[in-house]
Amino acid sequence: MTQPVALLWDRPSGPHHATLVFAHGAGAPMDSPFMARMAALLAERGVAVARFEFAYMARRREEGVKAPPDRAPKLLERFRAALASVAEQAPGPLWIGGKSMGGRMATLLLAEPSPPVAGAVVFGYPFHPPGKTERTRLDHFPDLGGPLLICQGERDPFGRRGEVEDYRLGAPVTLHWAFDGDHDLKPRKRSGGDHDANLVAAADRAAAFMNGSASR
Repeated sequence: MTQPVALLWDRPSGPHHATLVFAHGAGAPMDSPFMARMAALLAERGVAVARFEFAYMARRREEGVKAPPDRAPKLLERFRAALASVAEQAPGPLWIGGKSMGGRMATLLLAEPSPPVAGAVVFGYPFHPPGKTERTRLDHFPDLGGPLLICQGERDPFGRRGEVEDYRLGAPVTLHWAFDGDHDLKPRKRSGGDHDANLVAAADRAAAFMNGSASR
């Protein structure tokens, strides 16, 4: 029997429009500054957010020993377990998403036959390893079974705007660009941009996408 997955909830104080199962990236836990800020912003916009940790990160928290991420099958198994836990108590349509690696796992779930979710939202999709633009992670995109929003920094080394806009991502995919943003959507000081403004804009776009008020 699959063990229940610990969840960290951010719930709206008002009406719930959707619920997002939100996975972290490869190197930072579910309560990292990015994850915490984005979850809070989405909750303010009517999206209940359930954060969880992949097994390797949970072990790191418990034992204090760093370990690399598990392989994709184990990551997906954990994501499915978290999704099952949330589905029992999810208000509104159920969505999946994540930061970087967690977002990639969400898209792999969305590409499985008959995914039990409305769609996915990703912040900083790892389109390719930094400096290795030929190694794209897009083979499963033609199989996406629902809408996908990707909020990406314009200068993200995992997929810069000039590179990504040349990809044929297909109709289910919508892109939102964070001004001069890096992998955490953070702009350079000299650009005149503001990190929190980029996060707020991404949360606005993601919440609208999930509650159906944004064009897709």
